[in-house]
Amino acid sequence: MESLIAFIKRFNYIFIFVLLEVVALVFIAKNSNYQGSKLVSVGNGFAGKCYGAVSAVSDYYGLRGENDRLAAENAALRAQMESSYISYNTQEFEHQDTVYKQRYSYTEARVVKNSWNQRDNYIMINKGRLQGIREDQAVISPQGIVGVIVNTTDNFSTVMPVLHSNSRNSVKLPRINTNGSLVWRGGDFRYATLIDIPTTYRLRLNDTIVASGMANDFPEGVMVGFVEKAFSERGSGFYTIKVRLATEFNKLDHVYIINNRFKAEQDSLMARTQKEVE
Repeated sequence: MESLIAFIKRFNYIFIFVLLEVVALVFIAKNSNYQGSKLVSVGNGFAGKCYGAVSAVSDYYGLRGENDRLAAENAALRAQMESSYISYNTQEFEHQDTVYKQRYSYTEARVVKNSWNQRDNYIMINKGRLQGIREDQAVISPQGIVGVIVNTTDNFSTVMPVLHSNSRNSVKLPRINTNGSLVWRGGDFRYATLIDIPTTYRLRLNDTIVASGMANDFPEGVMVGFVEKAFSERGSGFYTIKVRLATEFNKLDHVYIINNRFKAEQDSLMARTQKEVE
């Protein structure tokens, strides 16, 4: 309080001047119609600009809220599309593949830790055993392939992504209907390497590469990436293909864990067959 009084005393002449100016303007406005109308016009213009600024700010924040509402609504609509094979909540969405007689369910999870610039990268997600996540389940993003679950706790799991030296995924080029292996040799996280494609096939720039469905993990057709360039060593008979990955690993936020409900049966059958052959 003492500080306020000291402030008023120090600048009292300014307050008196402003007060006298206001009184003078009031007298002018009352005794002169022309000047009064001008003062009112100026005041209205100033007030209008203030209200306009406040309205613009309000509209900006209101628009952001509207955009968030529309994004949530679009997500809900997309979750209802069978072609997306995706659930945007903790409930499972089932896809029945009538051609290959396989059933898949998808569980949404959020990335809580991620690396993409190492030789061997890992991703941590916020779903684990209590949410039905198990080792060896495939993981995808809205753009395409991500990796495979390698460890789980009650509420978290780690994913070995495509960007790992031990990663090897069966993929194919649909245009020429040929399978190969996707591997990671380090370097730029935007690219991986496709091998085992014979040089007898003619490749094209931007040829699409998808999961082959041969490894009982990723369903056939999940997007992998595009042919960036290809070369072959003399006498090898196979291409080394630089693949531009569809998934932006440095921007991962949400992922989807795929449960192939027939995987255990398929793996058991294959193991028994191999044992009988041996």
